[in-house]
Formats: sequence, C-alpha cells, structure tokens
Amino acid sequence: MDINHCIDHLGLNRNTYRLTQSNPPHEFISWDGPDPQPTSEELEAAWVAIQDAYDNDHARKRREEYPSIDELVVALWEGVVEERMAAVTKLEIKRQAVKANHPK
Repeated sequence: MDINHCIDHLGLNRNTYRLTQSNPPHEFISWDGPDPQPTSEELEAAWVAIQDAYDNDHARKRREEYPSIDELVVALWEGVVEERMAAVTKLEIKRQAVKANHPK
C-alpha cells in the first residue's frame, strides 16, 4: 500500500505528516493539520479503491495494446502516399480488436 497515494485519494493532502523509513508497511511518525489522522481501515479502503480504479481503467489498457505511433505513421504513409491499403486495414483490425477486448 502506498500511504501517500491513499492520503491524496482521501483528500487529506493539506495535512503534513512523516512516515517511518523502514521496510513497508510504513507507519505515521507524526500527523499535523486540520484533519484527523486516517485509520488503518480508511487507508486500506482507499488503497482498494485506487487499485480498483487502476484495474478498471479501459483507457490505460487500450493504450498499452494499441498500435504504436510508428506503426500508425507507416500504415498511413503506405495507404495515402503509396496507395497500398493493406497496412491500413491491418492496423484498423488490430485497433478494433483492442477496443473489443477493453470496452468502455
């Protein structure tokens, strides 16, 4: 669990705090600010929410699988300049497969 991300997720980043520098799991050394220090349960719930958002981010998953910019440029060049549409068609098939695998 990343306590700093959890603090941000909980909207408690206007407080100042220090964490132990030992191996995780870290603990609070100090907590100063207008908000109460979050409990371990609140931090765990925030971490679960952060992980769920990451796991369900279809845009991130699509970006990882979409054709690269280089592939796109080559396909467009071949399609527009060289009038060979096979590369464009192949690229579009790949794009549609990624979209089908990771729907919105």
